Amino acid sequence: MNLNWQEFLGAAGARIDGELVTDFGDAAGELANACDATLVSPLTHLGLIEVAGPDAAAFLHNQLTSDVKHLASEMAQHSAWCSAKGRMLASFLLFRNGPDYRLQLSADLLPPIRQRLQMFVLRSKVKITDLSGTQQVVGLAGPQAETALHSARLPVPPTPLSTAAFAEGGVIRLDGRRFEIVVSLAAAPGLWQRLQPHARPVGTPVWHWLDIQAGVPLITEGTKEQFVPQMANFEQLGAVSFHKGCYPGQEIVARTQYLGKVKRHLYRAHSASPMAAGQAIYSEVNAEQPCGMVVNAAPAPAGGHDALVVVQESFVGVGVLQLAAAGGSPIEVEPVMPAFATS
Repeated sequence: MNLNWQEFLGAAGARIDGELVTDFGDAAGELANACDATLVSPLTHLGLIEVAGPDAAAFLHNQLTSDVKHLASEMAQHSAWCSAKGRMLASFLLFRNGPDYRLQLSADLLPPIRQRLQMFVLRSKVKITDLSGTQQVVGLAGPQAETALHSARLPVPPTPLSTAAFAEGGVIRLDGRRFEIVVSLAAAPGLWQRLQPHARPVGTPVWHWLDIQAGVPLITEGTKEQFVPQMANFEQLGAVSFHKGCYPGQEIVARTQYLGKVKRHLYRAHSASPMAAGQAIYSEVNAEQPCGMVVNAAPAPAGGHDALVVVQESFVGVGVLQLAAAGGSPIEVEPVMPAFATS
């Protein structure tokens, strides 16, 4: 986290643990408001990479799972970068900044992903830059989110995954009630001050819970190279194109889709015990080997903890699923349908 931004948030009441804003002094109250209040959150768990240059679109199109070449200037898309074995190295929210492209990803993956991307540039006319020190991401959610944007003199993108630019940055509409604002570091404090009268400041755990409710997984250090995109519903998020040319892992991703060999699927889970990304999930039916993994987790407003998990389908509804070890805390799961789906 940029030191200036950290100092500003601290002065605004944020409690910070490492790179994450845990809360603004009332973690329980913030979480209780997650369902029905209008909220603003510094998304310090996210990082930004910019890919610029004449070959930027072609370069990313040949690396990522989504159809980058057809990404309109005022749209965003979910995407992923896979290993040769078709396992996701990172997940992205990809959007345009004029002729350039920006990749939003988990901050803990940014340095290795940027370095690995650089290895594939070769003769392409592309420049890859870490923007985390110059750009900040702020989340805005809730029933009055559009009103808050208007009051802060910001544009309101009309449809999910549409974008709108303003002088110091841009707004991305995630779904019906959630937005991200990408803003220059210099303008971030002023933006925060304009939004705060219309939205309650909350910490990162609340935003994680909102992501879980929306059914949008985020690949992190704890889950990299664990899932083929379809295991995490990425094809339902529009993050996988089955009509474009080759990219790393494309053959495996396509074969998995057309042969119907996806045996693990994304579920929303609840447990009385804390859950964390990368934790194994076991079934009492087969205690010897894990049958799933936690993707993302957060405290739940109603108590306990919620998560997105990938679980082998044959073990769902057959015996009790358990966290971290055979005999661990029980987990209840339900299928996930994203807040929106694209073909």
